[in-house]
Amino acid sequence: MEEKIIILDFGSQTTQLIGRRIRELNVYCEILPYNKFPQGDDSIKGVILSGSPFSVYDQAAFKADLSALRGKYPLLGICYGAQFIAYSNGGTVEPADSREYGRANLDRFDTGNPLLKGVRPHSQVWMSHGDTITSVPPQFETIASTKEVQVAAYQIKGEKVWGVQFHPEVSHSEDGTQILKNFVTGICGCRQTWSSASFVDTTVDELKAQIGNDRVILGLSGGVDSSVAAVLLNRAIGRNLTCIFVDHGLLPNDEFPNVLHDYECLGLNVIGVDASEKFFRDLEGVTDPEQKRKIIGRDFVEVFNAEARKITDARWLAQGTIYPDRIESLNITGKVIKSHHNVGGLPKDMNLKLCEPLKWLFKDEVRRVGRELGIPEHLIGRHPFPGPGLAVRILGDITREKVRILQDADDIFIRSLREWTVKDADGKETSLYNQVWQAGVVLLPVQSVGVMGDERTYERAVALRAVTSTDAMTADWARLPYDFLAKVSNDIINKVKGVNRVTYDISSKPPSTIEWE
Repeated sequence: MEEKIIILDFGSQTTQLIGRRIRELNVYCEILPYNKFPQGDDSIKGVILSGSPFSVYDQAAFKADLSALRGKYPLLGICYGAQFIAYSNGGTVEPADSREYGRANLDRFDTGNPLLKGVRPHSQVWMSHGDTITSVPPQFETIASTKEVQVAAYQIKGEKVWGVQFHPEVSHSEDGTQILKNFVTGICGCRQTWSSASFVDTTVDELKAQIGNDRVILGLSGGVDSSVAAVLLNRAIGRNLTCIFVDHGLLPNDEFPNVLHDYECLGLNVIGVDASEKFFRDLEGVTDPEQKRKIIGRDFVEVFNAEARKITDARWLAQGTIYPDRIESLNITGKVIKSHHNVGGLPKDMNLKLCEPLKWLFKDEVRRVGRELGIPEHLIGRHPFPGPGLAVRILGDITREKVRILQDADDIFIRSLREWTVKDADGKETSLYNQVWQAGVVLLPVQSVGVMGDERTYERAVALRAVTSTDAMTADWARLPYDFLAKVSNDIINKVKGVNRVTYDISSKPPSTIEWE
């Protein structure tokens, strides 16, 4: 059984980043709601309490009973987590004179404390809180301070319980990874054995136990996530896996035949289904983004169920859902950011059980697992593509003509990214495509005046979107060369009938999402 760290999520925007940092230490971790600690799991080695948007005094603040955890597991509270532990034990937490946000330095700290082993003098940390711990109970020992924060870190005497008011998970905390490593490996005793290879071995065994001799249908999208899920399942259950690749009419140009060929070369049992008429009919006149996603999710399941009736004893629907999909669909506060076709679009009456072998992985981890499985690089290196396809890149209603325009414009943009070479950080030539996390074209619901030849035009505008990221939880707009953007704009306007204006999206995530819908 893989040893793990449990991160109890109190709603912080950086909770997932804590998980990423621990995974980078080759230690497996799971992020769970603050009140959903799993009982009876002998693989748990320690517990981290995340930050939160709330004050410990807020009536709506998330609060957990830690009595069953103290003394059984090492605990580390981060920001709100540290304040909650102190406040629950009789400490004082008060609003700071001004919100403490930004860089600070550990001017005084106990170098002999196991949590702070290897931390350098005056190490920079990142503060982000409106409240601060002004006094701790007698059994608490302050182990670090900054110029403005007396209790920057503490330990409960005689217990394996620590709290830090700063955020060691963010890159601005210079020795933050060292602090997390001290907790995870030194204090909790995790052996750093989690890797792509161990994930494959463990997951294959779990899938065999979970599925047995049942037959499984996997919905393929052509993207990295579903491709890796398919090969992983194929390794576990072989021919009991039937993959269904649905053409909903909203794929890039030539995507359907090209990807079918790739899957057949991987030895997968694949059925191709042209269901475009159904999707276009059901989407007709629909403009609301959430409604589009739910219709597409519903139609996918209906197609799967229709195919399942042709397959003896089909019991499972497998999906390439990954961790960011689940986080964005429903965060700890219960507010939907946006539903994903793998998450929010599934109807309650589906008659197949759900199997999601990648649901705890971030995108870069999925790629590493894919390479471990021997999947060709041209599939692993593909940009993410939304499950609902071009439907979420067409603002407004969906028509075949709009899809045709967007397919042609997107084809020019993606081909150009592949063909344009630049120097990478090591001085080697690479394509812009490889330097970008995700790219695509968005068809805007506006028309604008233009001049083509000697004639006035009144045609559509498109927006180019290209971002850099590591896990899709955050993203920055890609600084593409001006010459490249000029060429792409010129090619789209000259070659795509119906477009006379091209713009470039320079929004980052947050506050914007990568896709427009």
